[in-house]
Amino acid sequence: QVHLVESGGGLVQPGGSLRLSCAASGFIFSSSTMSWYRQAPGKERELVASILSPSGRTDYDDSVKGRFTISRDNGKNTVYLQMNSLKPEDTAVYYCKGRPSDWPPRAYWGAGTQVTVSS
Repeated sequence: QVHLVESGGGLVQPGGSLRLSCAASGFIFSSSTMSWYRQAPGKERELVASILSPSGRTDYDDSVKGRFTISRDNGKNTVYLQMNSLKPEDTAVYYCKGRPSDWPPRAYWGAGTQVTVSS
């Protein structure tokens, strides 16, 4: 059974930092593309960052470049999102997504963790 469990969300002041974690199980994590998405109230879900394996190549939405860093630990089946210099517009529910590289094409989602940036 597949599980993706996000943690690390919370309330932070503008300019602050948070580190999100996503622990995965039930699929081959080490060869899967892992991503973080977010969805703000009244808006569509959007891609924040992705990391490939084994290359480790990363991609970021322009709105978070230079502030957020995605990383992974294949030994712990965990992907992280380090978020620095947070802004109120970063407020959203953040979701972890796993996309295995084998057949058939599919994707798995976590339940999300709330991030609120407010003074």
